[in-house]
Amino acid sequence: MGEHGQHREDTLGESILARIRAHAGEGSSGVELSTRLEDLGIHSLELTEIIFDLEEEFGIEIDMNTADAWENLNTVSDIVDAVRALVAAKT
Repeated sequence: MGEHGQHREDTLGESILARIRAHAGEGSSGVELSTRLEDLGIHSLELTEIIFDLEEEFGIEIDMNTADAWENLNTVSDIVDAVRALVAAKT
């Protein structure tokens, strides 16, 4: 992958981290890719809001209900990977 593509991925990852940090509240500055969502105290409504925010920001559709989201998305990295795949498929 070229340098431009890598920069876009870094920007995408940072944007997603910022969204998650905004919902995580106190102590969110320590949120990293390896952070487990359950450790952030993010409940299903907040996860749904994060998904809606990401869909709007990146022009994608994340096709999963909240129960599936909790089952398939365990870490911040899982969210980043899922969004990257959807963005890549769109282009």
